[in-house]
Amino acid sequence: MLTDTHTHLYSDAFAEDRPQMMQRAFDVGIKRFFIPAIDSGYTEAMYALEKEYPENVFLMMGLHPTSVKENFEEELAHVEAQFQKRNFFAVGEIGIDLYWDKSTLGIQQIAFKRQIQLAKKYKLPIVIHCRDAFDEIFEVLETEKSDDLFGIFHCFTGTFEQAERAILFNMKLGIGGVVTFKNGKIDTFLNQIPLKHIVLETDSPYLAPAPFRGKRNESSYLALVCKKLSEIYNVSEEEIAKITTENSKAVFKI
Repeated sequence: MLTDTHTHLYSDAFAEDRPQMMQRAFDVGIKRFFIPAIDSGYTEAMYALEKEYPENVFLMMGLHPTSVKENFEEELAHVEAQFQKRNFFAVGEIGIDLYWDKSTLGIQQIAFKRQIQLAKKYKLPIVIHCRDAFDEIFEVLETEKSDDLFGIFHCFTGTFEQAERAILFNMKLGIGGVVTFKNGKIDTFLNQIPLKHIVLETDSPYLAPAPFRGKRNESSYLALVCKKLSEIYNVSEEEIAKITTENSKAVFKI
């Protein structure tokens, strides 16, 4: 069984063919889908998806760094209100993104820190979004470092040294389509990272693996990520699926 630890299945990109897309994923052995939040605009769509696939879909709640704007206090209040209403499996996706807008760094740091504290309050993992911001992410993690800080460094695209540092913060590395890219780089050192630190993800509809790079990603393509990892680690695809699913269970406690 494969586990997609990060997929935006509620995205409008799947509006035309969601049932068929889900069936393709089921057909290749993907039975567990962990769904990150973006902001309040997507909450109802997430709940609807969960209602449709209650055995397979597991929701996170959080405020994505690119949605941290002037109204971020309202958005954080929405996140906290959802946690008071019901259970989630992680606080995510949260973090820092300096690719699109460096001017919001200050409030992104505040939102990241506050949501880490929320995760500790509910004894939940965090799922980190990091783009052009490794130093800034590590700086916040350092201030919050503790035994109850743990989670996933989603879409990990850093260096070997950054991977080691992330692991020291009790983070698994979320590996997706980038590992299949010719210039992805992480495939050059990944086999030095023990498999116990790895989980699989698609981030669909984004970051489709080769040979679909540049097209819409979907959860069934996780099989291609699994295949690539079996080549990198020189073990069977079944072994990759088994270990990475066990790792996801250790993080999400389900």
